[in-house]
Amino acid sequence: MYQEHVLDNGLKILLVPVPGFQSVSAGIFVRIGSRYERAAESGMCHLIEHMLFKGTTRRPTARLIAEAIEGIGGINNAYTDYETTVYYAKVAASQATTVVNILADMIRHPLFDPDELEKERQIIGEEINMVYDTPDDWIDELIDQVVWPDHPLGRSVAGTHETLAGISRASLVGFYARNYHPGNLIVVVSGSFQPEAILAEVETMLGDWRPAAAPEFEAAPGLQPEARWRIEDRPTEQGHLCLALPGLPRTHPDRYVLGVLNTILGEGMSSRLFLTIREELGLAYAVDSSLTMLQDTGTLVIYAGVDSARAAQALQAILNELDHLAAEPVPAEELHKAKEYIKGRLVLGLENSFSWATWVAYQALFQETVKTPAQVLQAYDAVTAVEVQALARQIVNPAGYNLAAVGPFGPGDALVKLVRG
Repeated sequence: MYQEHVLDNGLKILLVPVPGFQSVSAGIFVRIGSRYERAAESGMCHLIEHMLFKGTTRRPTARLIAEAIEGIGGINNAYTDYETTVYYAKVAASQATTVVNILADMIRHPLFDPDELEKERQIIGEEINMVYDTPDDWIDELIDQVVWPDHPLGRSVAGTHETLAGISRASLVGFYARNYHPGNLIVVVSGSFQPEAILAEVETMLGDWRPAAAPEFEAAPGLQPEARWRIEDRPTEQGHLCLALPGLPRTHPDRYVLGVLNTILGEGMSSRLFLTIREELGLAYAVDSSLTMLQDTGTLVIYAGVDSARAAQALQAILNELDHLAAEPVPAEELHKAKEYIKGRLVLGLENSFSWATWVAYQALFQETVKTPAQVLQAYDAVTAVEVQALARQIVNPAGYNLAAVGPFGPGDALVKLVRG
């Protein structure tokens, strides 16, 4: 499925040939994200991500970097999350070495120009404002604060206006130097390419990069002793609810069981939450559930956009569905449907070159082995109704409930009463 190569400095290169593709995706996956930041550094990883697009010693302006990619018809972007920062680009197969050169230049030779840094503070500040002004985005940040209070995982990836203002160029460069190095990132190329040419380009661009120690993060807190909540009263037209339950780490043996459970609960228009909350009761336009799986923790989060006057009714219906999962085995037909949904989405998701890059990269960064799609499909197929019910009984525990609500709820007494039990 992939070829692994390691340079003398320890830099790992993963090549994923996908026959029949006419494109190449290249990605540099750095094992650094918001959970590695101290409180005063909040937003540092995200700010570095932005700055790497603002100029290098070889391409000293953002325009030159953009033109280098767009001039060959390519697309590129980046993102920062709790545990990774990822830079990627996709181009026609004939431009494979060019795209590797551009990404390697960005990651290895950033200027951190002081003027650009000041501009980027303002831009990210507007990004923070935009999220706050968008309740269905803001509630994602709010639920993290409830689940992980006083912990790096509970802080915004973008930081705050205050922390951004306190980040100096020297501290930014120092953070970059400590965390961006061959021992803490991998280069992945997928699609149609000549392996020898790719390896030669990476060696030329990154072979002299000195390795260093990988960073450490603060461990996730243990199980919470009682339910938590945060109600943010706002004069919005719609109310927004998030209910978070304890999930599983990404390498947990029951992760496939959790995937099936989540699909039954809230993935797609035939899930229990959608059929009950929207179709049967008409309480929400949008309702779903999703998983976050990290190195040592995870969450299952249910979201619903509701009429604030009927929010308590919607929350009670959500709690009823959770109780139903724990109380009764999933019928065979519903279990089969959930598995086929997961398997179909997995296969469809691998129909582009960047999906193959991320498939290999995240496993290589955080797991001991890289499973093939066939192995993962088999793992989902093996999930039983008994396992789903057992896991539901483990995670559906009112003491582990976390509620965030944004909207015209006042103190939200009716909502709080439901999660307090």
